[in-house]
Amino acid sequence: MNSLSTVLRAFGDAWSRRRMLVIVYLVLRITIYAVLAPVLGLLINLAVSMSDQAALTDQDIAGFLLTPGGFVAAVAVLSLLLVVEVLGFALMAAIWRAGGQDSFVTARTALFSIIKRMRHLILFAGLFLLRVLAMVLPFVLAGLFVAWWLMGEYDINYYLSNRPPEAIRAAVLIGLLLLALLLWLLARLTSWALALHLVVFEGTSPMAAFGKSAELMVGERGRLAWRIVIWFGIRFGLLALLGLVFGLVLNLIPLDLQSGLRTVLAVTLGMSALWALSSLVVSALALGALARIVDGFFDRGGQLAPVTERADAGLRRRLVIAGAVGLAVIGMGFWSGARLLDGISTRDDVTIIAHRGAAGSRPENTLASVQKALEDGADWVEIDVQETADGQIVVVHDSDFMKLSGVDLKIWDATMEDLAQIDIGGWFAPEYSDQRTPLLRDVLEMAKGRAGVVIELKFYGHDDQLEARVAEIVEDLGMADQIATMSLKYPMVQKMRDLRPDWRTGVLAATAVGDPAGLVGDFVAVSAGQAKPWLARSMQAAGKDLYVWTVNDPLDMSKMISMGADGLITDEPALARQVLEFRAGLSTPERLVLWLTEELGLSLNERGYRDDSP
Repeated sequence: MNSLSTVLRAFGDAWSRRRMLVIVYLVLRITIYAVLAPVLGLLINLAVSMSDQAALTDQDIAGFLLTPGGFVAAVAVLSLLLVVEVLGFALMAAIWRAGGQDSFVTARTALFSIIKRMRHLILFAGLFLLRVLAMVLPFVLAGLFVAWWLMGEYDINYYLSNRPPEAIRAAVLIGLLLLALLLWLLARLTSWALALHLVVFEGTSPMAAFGKSAELMVGERGRLAWRIVIWFGIRFGLLALLGLVFGLVLNLIPLDLQSGLRTVLAVTLGMSALWALSSLVVSALALGALARIVDGFFDRGGQLAPVTERADAGLRRRLVIAGAVGLAVIGMGFWSGARLLDGISTRDDVTIIAHRGAAGSRPENTLASVQKALEDGADWVEIDVQETADGQIVVVHDSDFMKLSGVDLKIWDATMEDLAQIDIGGWFAPEYSDQRTPLLRDVLEMAKGRAGVVIELKFYGHDDQLEARVAEIVEDLGMADQIATMSLKYPMVQKMRDLRPDWRTGVLAATAVGDPAGLVGDFVAVSAGQAKPWLARSMQAAGKDLYVWTVNDPLDMSKMISMGADGLITDEPALARQVLEFRAGLSTPERLVLWLTEELGLSLNERGYRDDSP
């Protein structure tokens, strides 16, 4: 029998036991969340307790993961995930070894065989993870070296936006490294394919199982590798087909701000429920088929012995306990859902903050974009500031001008005379080729009395007196009550707070763990993916505001507002104003419809943006 036929037969066998496999897979998914949630909570508390802050932002998290404690914590989380996956695969393999009996007896026999070896399976998962990490680490280091070697000269946004030849070369080299890693992993995994069987069905120690499996798989690794490739292709193809079908159906639904939202909700919820169920079935069948394929190479021993009456009584007790835990998890799910509904705001009290001006309509961080933001009714204009070589405070985001104009010049090496020669608007449209890097003073004078200005302090390690010079300009214009400052670097936020304690300050966080509401400042700005109802409630309880960036889709805007965000940082301030006007005529259930529709992945704004980073 050729490999394709073998794989297809394995999927057929899995389909014949679909009910049992789907139930087992569903229980495993629930177990992952039940086990991982409290452990992640403990690790987050550990990370925060090791710092002097109430929460850790993205840079702090990166720093923590590079410490010995952070690395151990990351390995612990990965180990937990792997333990659940190992148990799942082992249970699937045991189901095939317990064949020839009815469904309940088969499941009971398989489960008992796994419970007997639980301690050894956990040790096996840990050893497996360490072996994989040892294989992956050299490739990760090589990839980082390639990125530094080919893309370390200019600001990363230039490489991401312009995709110059060196970025393409880096992508190719990193892709080749990834391909080599995948091939090596496939070779090693096929060598270790029977290790789990040896631990579960022959009582081999986890330490010895890998070597013994390699001996048994001599001459068979190529055949198994080919079957795994076919299996992966079928699994990926089925999931992709499901996604394509349901995606096409969802995109056929007429969506605009004036359409019947209740109809949209009913259809999208129904389709998404079917998609989720179908995906779960495919994943369960695929895992069962993979276990069947690997089991075909293990010809040592036959079926599992039936469970004795005494062992069966003990197993029943364990199942009762497991059932109680499962019900508790489901109860927590309902409780969390209720908390989600409680977090929905029924009134709109949100600030529109124009990201780098109206960056969706004009070139970013120019006087043209600031003017457009003011015309569009933005409450605040967000800009980025840095210092030049001659001590001026200018409005610019990147550390150089490669993205905007292809000029290899660092901000801290530039003078105002240099900046006067650099066109920063022509990339957007020819009519903006007259735009030059503006001074902070110019932006403040334009916005004075018309909108507030959020000044993001950019620190690239070359700032001299950035905070003090910004303070001097603001006070010289008498605008201390019309500005706010924020930064990605928390120590700089603290420094600005100490320098001007009466000024409005905030923390910009791409990611955060702990309690961001405990950080110094009047607000926290997070990415849309990080915004959650509990975070909005926490910020509100602390008397602070939650800003969300960069939100450009009407459905996403509505979701953030319903969630309780106090400010939307957007490239489209005029669109945000329209959303607020539209929502004013909606009931709370209709607003909830908008939220859920966005959660289903639908969008009313398909436009791409060059840079949505803070």
